[in-house]
Amino acid sequence: MNSENLKKLIVIMSFIFVFSTGPEAAKIEGASFRDSITVDNTTLKLTGTGLLRYWGFKAYVGAFYLEEGFTIEEALSDRAKRIEIEYLRPIKGKDFGPATDKGISENVDVETFKRLRPQIDYHNSLYEDVQPGDRYSLTYIPGKGTELALNGEAKGIIGGAEFASAVFSIWLGPKPINESFKKQILGL
Repeated sequence: MNSENLKKLIVIMSFIFVFSTGPEAAKIEGASFRDSITVDNTTLKLTGTGLLRYWGFKAYVGAFYLEEGFTIEEALSDRAKRIEIEYLRPIKGKDFGPATDKGISENVDVETFKRLRPQIDYHNSLYEDVQPGDRYSLTYIPGKGTELALNGEAKGIIGGAEFASAVFSIWLGPKPINESFKKQILGL
């Protein structure tokens, strides 16, 4: 290849690189996640993405976003945050409730779980069946609550920082659903 053709190739490759990079920051198992999102005038930055395997099967991929300027050590504090989960397998809506109950009960004390029971029940009532490619997001905004959305459509908002901490503990707490997934989405 002569130097003129090499220069043309470099220009073309540079052009492709510059114009192919966009709002996607990460891609995992075919799912794309943005590098940041803005919710209620608050910028949330992507901390990491991960793949969760359940009994050896690829169950879902996810991404975690945290309010700009805060550290992952503050992930369960009263800070804006979001987890997005894209499913790789179908799941019945009725199956989310027992999994949510188990995940929360393993990360909070008995009294807290009892106190949060009405909020947990309301949250669990919002779940619908999902198919591969469907995406749930759980977004907490201080003072407003935790919004559960399916494919970008809000299903409901659950109030309280204590509920937010409890529900996010399913993935980020001391006993997460999967330690490897926790480390991946926190970028560790």
